[in-house]
Amino acid sequence: MLTSISIPSLSACDAGGRIVKQGLDNGDGGGFAQSGVLESGEVDYTTTFCNNYSIKLTKDINPDGPDIQANQKEAIGDTLYFAADGFDGIELWKTDGTSEGTVLVKDINDNIDWENGDSTPSWLTSVGNTLYFQADDGTNGIELWKSDGTANGTVMVKNINSGDAHSFCYSFTAVGNTLYFSASDGSTGHELWKSDGTATGTVMVKDIRSGSSGSYPSSLTAVGNTLYFQANDGTNGYELWKSDGTATGTVMVKDIYPGTLSSYPDYLTAVGNTLYFQAAGGDGIELWKSDGTEVGTVMVKDIYPGVGSSDPRYITAVGNTVYFKAGSSLNGYELWKSDGTASGTKMVKDINTGSSDSSPAFLTVLGNTLYFKADDGIHGSELWKSDGTEVGTVMVKDINSGSSASTIYTGGSSLVKFDNMLYFSATDGIHGMELWKSDGTASGTVMVEDYFPGGSGEAFVLMPPTQNILYFKLDNHLHMLGIEQEITFS
Repeated sequence: MLTSISIPSLSACDAGGRIVKQGLDNGDGGGFAQSGVLESGEVDYTTTFCNNYSIKLTKDINPDGPDIQANQKEAIGDTLYFAADGFDGIELWKTDGTSEGTVLVKDINDNIDWENGDSTPSWLTSVGNTLYFQADDGTNGIELWKSDGTANGTVMVKNINSGDAHSFCYSFTAVGNTLYFSASDGSTGHELWKSDGTATGTVMVKDIRSGSSGSYPSSLTAVGNTLYFQANDGTNGYELWKSDGTATGTVMVKDIYPGTLSSYPDYLTAVGNTLYFQAAGGDGIELWKSDGTEVGTVMVKDIYPGVGSSDPRYITAVGNTVYFKAGSSLNGYELWKSDGTASGTKMVKDINTGSSDSSPAFLTVLGNTLYFKADDGIHGSELWKSDGTEVGTVMVKDINSGSSASTIYTGGSSLVKFDNMLYFSATDGIHGMELWKSDGTASGTVMVEDYFPGGSGEAFVLMPPTQNILYFKLDNHLHMLGIEQEITFS
């Protein structure tokens, strides 16, 4: 008895599978006996294991109404943490993809009054295997919390603003094993803080703007072991700062817009040891870069010459190159790229020719290719990809054929990567908003399932996938992309 194993086509079994054929090596059907190869005429039995993706409700946490808070979520290994409104108010939940494994982690605010019984976890951020977030237990105000996924291990780290006042922690960012964030202790205003997960190790890094006004650090971004952010010291306006975690090592990098005016550095993106960002100055809002020194913090290129602004956004690294959306008077908002030099900063392609905008958005890297949505003025806003060349910047598929847009949406700022595919919500003009996926080819860009038959539908709000499962908010409840296996014999 010989056995051969093959793989079914993705069009038949989109989640993979196996085709197992068995038979005697007897030369039936014009084959060669005892050849050691199972030929088509010798096959006596075929078993096909066909796996197809299907959309499933993970758990109906609150049958009486909406439950999932899709903007508050974080994946750690095989576990997704999220905020949900069950019968205990809006609290911290977790799931492993099973109904029984979708559970309340802890009723942090156990006030029995429904309206005031929400801890409302937000800014969910992982540092190693520990989840940090801010929450209100109804006694200590909105403070810094952490969780190891158990009720006993879900505790307030520190009551930063003592009593029942709020510290209002935000802009959580991990640098190594340390969590950095902005918070107020009630006397210094919002300043830069850090935590190692202990009360004693949760301290203000520096009172950047002395007094009670606060410097309001934001856009916290790690470049190696250095934290970059924007802050206002009360003298120079909102400018680029950096910190090594010490007060003396927390300094303004450069007063980009001199004096009290603010450059408002934003879209901070690390490429190796270099930080790219947008900033405002006498030349408008343009692309800048920094190596952490004042002299090494420079405008890369005045894309929109004069006081006009190219307003670079969605800065995304592909290797040592950054891609971004930028505008000019001649070409409108198009896809640009930069290697950090003025000469190497150029428009990739005038997708919507002339001064009209293609408005690239959802810039996402898969492999060495950049994917995004754009409008060429002919096909509406559709899925595109680029290898960095003009000829290699092409529409992947006209999902909603003709001039209508496919309305690509994820609920976030990028497409979602899972299992070497891109996932997003879109409409082809026939089925309404449904879940789609793409491998970067037209034939491999397909609707996962017609979940809302008849042309109705709603946007899927995608959540960060765990190692094995893609989750999303649908109909205000937590759903997942499951796998259905069908076994056939012939």
